Amino acid sequence: MTVEVLLFFVFSVLTFFGNPLPSNAGQGDLLLYDVARGEEERLSAVLQRLVEKRIILVGEHHTDETHHKAQLTIIRALHERGVPLAVGLEMFRADSQGLLDQWVRGEIGEEAFRRAYEENWGYPWPLYREIFEYARHKKIPLVGLNVPREVTQKVARRGFKSLSEREKGILPFVECKVDPDYMAFIRRAYGAHAHGKLDFSNFCEAQLVWDKAMAIHALRYLESNPDSKMLILAGTGHAWKKGIPEQLRQRSSLPWAAILPFFSEGEDRRSMTDADADYLILRLSK
Repeated sequence: MTVEVLLFFVFSVLTFFGNPLPSNAGQGDLLLYDVARGEEERLSAVLQRLVEKRIILVGEHHTDETHHKAQLTIIRALHERGVPLAVGLEMFRADSQGLLDQWVRGEIGEEAFRRAYEENWGYPWPLYREIFEYARHKKIPLVGLNVPREVTQKVARRGFKSLSEREKGILPFVECKVDPDYMAFIRRAYGAHAHGKLDFSNFCEAQLVWDKAMAIHALRYLESNPDSKMLILAGTGHAWKKGIPEQLRQRSSLPWAAILPFFSEGEDRRSMTDADADYLILRLSK
């Protein structure tokens, strides 16, 4: 397995937030669990609380179609509420922004955009197609948040210090110093996938490059678009409060909320705290 594939699948394969949503997920109202309140609530009931945030992170297991349907439900609900919304994407690099803009403006067709998507991301196009089509139809800006894969590859192999000034770009200094819970999560990912092929410190720095870059790109967009809010689509490990949200907290006072997928009949959702997420997605209901 190459370093690229290894890093790509870390946060989609190794998660501890429960099982997929029911297979009948589709258009409808999401049933959420408010972690702080310990209550189940429909999305329609908590929408005003979400509207008050500048950034909303919605996690996913990349290969789970129902998670993407839930994400689209939230995007649709905010758009129909009249929220000036942009969608930030782990799935696209920031240097692909021109193609994202062309897609939303209707200047390129699906075939060309799909090629761009597949050059950026390794998961099947149909998983994300409805989200991209909705954004195009409603003229919702799409914003690439990720870094070139060769950057994370190089960091994973040789550490952040190996990057040139050009490769570092907007990134501040990165070292493997994180919350103990997040460190434990990264160690589990390392143990499951690295098998001693990579130095752990370098592996850890590669994960932090992702989190920091996505947070910085999101904040830069919002600084340039002060009337806009952003909904970020990212893997659960990134959307977890220890990931991108922690990087946002260190750099900005903008209000944000983290929503993660969670559905497991045999698991006590009370094991999750508001240090992990604000809301858990339980299921999509008609």
